[in-house]
Amino acid sequence: MAQDQPPKKQKKVTIPSLLEKKKKGEPIVQMAIYDYRSAVIADRIGGVDILCVSDTGGMVLFGHPDTTSVTFDEVMSMAKAVSRGSKYGMRMVDMPYWSFHVSPQQAVENAGRFVAEAGAEVMKCEGNRHHAKHIEAIVQAGIPVQGHIGITPMRMPQLGGFRAQGKTADRAKELVDDAFAMVDAGCFSILCEVTTDEVAAYLAEELPVPVVSLGAGARSDGVHIITSDLFHIYEEHTPRHSKIYQDLIPVFEDVFRQYRDEVRDRVYPGPEHTVSMSDEERRKFCDLVAWTPSR
Repeated sequence: MAQDQPPKKQKKVTIPSLLEKKKKGEPIVQMAIYDYRSAVIADRIGGVDILCVSDTGGMVLFGHPDTTSVTFDEVMSMAKAVSRGSKYGMRMVDMPYWSFHVSPQQAVENAGRFVAEAGAEVMKCEGNRHHAKHIEAIVQAGIPVQGHIGITPMRMPQLGGFRAQGKTADRAKELVDDAFAMVDAGCFSILCEVTTDEVAAYLAEELPVPVVSLGAGARSDGVHIITSDLFHIYEEHTPRHSKIYQDLIPVFEDVFRQYRDEVRDRVYPGPEHTVSMSDEERRKFCDLVAWTPSR
C-alpha cells in the first residue's frame, strides 16, 4: 500500500484552524492517542488534527476495568509521552475522574498541571450542564476545553451502562442543553459520544464551534476514534461504532508463539544476533577463569 506523504511544511493545528475547517466543511480528524510512538506516527503522516490523551488508555495500557479508576498520575504519564512525540497535532488531555469535579479551583489547578508538566494545549471535560461552571473556570484561566457529552464513562451507573444517548426526544433535548451550556462556558468544541446521529447533526448545524462525533454518525464536523480500537488491541469490548482496520491480536499471538518456540528449540538467538570474542581472546578468557565451555 502506498504511503501518503504529509505536506512538506506542516502547519501547527490551532483553534482558529479548526474553526476554519468547520466553516469550509472539511472534516476534523481526532484520535485518542496515549503513547509516544503513536503520536510520532500521527504527526508523520499528517492530517491528524487532535491527539487526545484519553483516560481509556489507562484501561488498554494498565488494565483498569473502567476509566473511573485511572489515576491522575497515569494520565499525566501518557500526556507527557504524547507531548514528546507530537509537534503539529493539537495535544488534548482528557481530564480524569475527580480531577475537575470538586471545585473550579481544583479544575484550574489540575488543568494547569497538564499544561505546565505535560505540554498539553487543551483539555477535554466530560459531563453535562452541571459541570459548566468548572469548565468556565478552566477557560477563564486561559486553557481551552472541549466539552464531552452523551456517553460519559465517568457516569455509567447514572446512564444505565454503555447505551446510546438521545434516543428519545426528551433525552436528546437534555443533551442539546448540555452542549449549549458548555459552549456558553467557553468550550471551543463539543464531542458527542454515542449520541444519536440527529443530536450530533443538529449541534453541528446550530453551534458556532466544531462538533466531533465518537459513534454519533457522520454529519458532525469531525470524527474521533480510540486508536486501540483500530487494531482490536482492547479485546474486552469492541464498540459497535468502531471499525477494526486490522486485527493485530492474531499477529501478536503468532509472533509470541514463534519467539517462545525458537527459544525452547534453541534457534533464537542465532549467530547473527550474538556478539562473540575473537578466537585468541576466547582462549585467554577461558584460561583466566579456568573454564571449559560445555557447548
